[in-house]
Amino acid sequence: MDYPEGYELVFQAAAVEDDVVIVRRTAAAGAGGYPIYEDETGIVRAEISERGEVRMLASGGHQDVGVPLLVRPLTP
Repeated sequence: MDYPEGYELVFQAAAVEDDVVIVRRTAAAGAGGYPIYEDETGIVRAEISERGEVRMLASGGHQDVGVPLLVRPLTP
């Protein structure tokens, strides 16, 4: 399966505009066998299927991981 190199994850924010986080594919796979994507800090991590289903992954002990409202593949 050929997965996109990256995605935009759109989260609802308290401010006027939503938060958009760009994640890139890593060499790792998650428990479901799909690629793990992460942002440049390594804090936002997600396993994303070929259908755009997202499972957010905690990167720290007390992290409260929200679910994105929208997932958009990055176009080359």
